[in-house]
Amino acid sequence: MKLSDFDYDLPQQLIAQHPAATRSASRLLHLDGRSGEFRDRQFRDLPELVNAGDVLVMNDTRVIKARLTGRKASGGQVEVLIERVLDQERAVAQVRASKSPRAGGRLSLAHGVTAEVLGRQGEFFELRFLDCADVFALLERAGSVPLPPYITHQPDAADAARYQTVYAREQGAVAAPTAGLHFDAALFAALKARGVTLASLTLHVGAGTFQPVRVDNLAEHRMHSEWYSLPQTAVDAIRAAHAGGHSVIAVGTTSLRALESAAAAGELRAGSAETRLFIVPGCRFGVVDRLITNFHLPRSTLLMLVSAFAGMDNIRRAYRHAVEQRYRFFSYGDAMLIERREMGNRE
Repeated sequence: MKLSDFDYDLPQQLIAQHPAATRSASRLLHLDGRSGEFRDRQFRDLPELVNAGDVLVMNDTRVIKARLTGRKASGGQVEVLIERVLDQERAVAQVRASKSPRAGGRLSLAHGVTAEVLGRQGEFFELRFLDCADVFALLERAGSVPLPPYITHQPDAADAARYQTVYAREQGAVAAPTAGLHFDAALFAALKARGVTLASLTLHVGAGTFQPVRVDNLAEHRMHSEWYSLPQTAVDAIRAAHAGGHSVIAVGTTSLRALESAAAAGELRAGSAETRLFIVPGCRFGVVDRLITNFHLPRSTLLMLVSAFAGMDNIRRAYRHAVEQRYRFFSYGDAMLIERREMGNRE
């Protein structure tokens, strides 16, 4: 497969710059990967599309204020985007500057924050924040919401609230698990009344999710690493759903990626690990039956994932329909509910 197989034309005006007025007011394109049929719905219709005994698995990661700005000792402007917090005073980050900083150099950042460059790890830099007792607290005070590059406005108080799921709990993500942005308290109440079980896992979404694929031959692509943790309670809920003939519904590609990573050895197991799982058409799914997800960028690994889940032709037709019907795309956009193409085959 080639990168060009996952391209499509998207009018710039369909890239959502702000969320819907209320979370569950987004549109929902329901795609059946088995038949290829799709239907236009509203996200608030979701309780009508699930069944008692189904389990909904959500990623409870919390987005941190990961973007910092300032200057190098030489005076040049610099932007820091935290990729991962390592401990109370160290983090790994992307550093954008006219010239790459060297080990031992210092970055003078806004709000009196100073970071020492400890070294480089590929495209990332290891930083130590001076006079810092808690990196998370420092970022909350001095950082800003790391909106995706295709959202053009500066983050404000509204973004701080809406670029975060209502169930966010575990600090560490630098991008939101955006399929979860559509859920609110009223929708959760309706799902519970329907008899749906809610389960959570954690996968800290990294900035690598926005990195372009730079090779045309997908076999040469190296997937970015992300940390996840799957609790035993979620594993038990999933096993009970499958044993009863019910569906496991992943809220977002991050939840799906964590679940399929945790079952890579054949049996779903609780625990924590790093994943570099790269899902492309031809991959088989062992856990997830249905997927709630937003619309993804052309030529992205996430578009490849949903193409594997629903079938390439089905996704091409569904995306073409979404463009024609002027759905809103990407992080603040509308959503899809996808039935897996091969529902009966779990491996």
